[in-house]
Amino acid sequence: MINHVHERLEKRIAQAIGTMIVTKEIKHPLLSPFVSVTDVVLSKDKAYATVYISSFVEDEKLGRSVDALQHSSGYIQSRLGKILTTRNTPHLTFKADTSIAEAKRMSDLIDSLE
Repeated sequence: MINHVHERLEKRIAQAIGTMIVTKEIKHPLLSPFVSVTDVVLSKDKAYATVYISSFVEDEKLGRSVDALQHSSGYIQSRLGKILTTRNTPHLTFKADTSIAEAKRMSDLIDSLE
């Protein structure tokens, strides 16, 4: 039961942050509109959340977008506090998820072997 609540809260956080990015509610000049939330890992005590961000743009723009989100984390956390119905809002940390780029690189490497 507790695990289900934990997973549901992670999904709600991912959806809320994704919506803020798509609707351009986060107004930071370095934030690319082509980034998306791929995963949220919430600590057991729900005090901290690591948000993984992915994109199809080059790694440099992804890094700038992650920095922009980290810079705007206070605003995002305050908006999450209004959206979520939890007692406390988790402290957010944003990290780049390069799994798409890694998968493409591996696919290209396999194709080059043929």
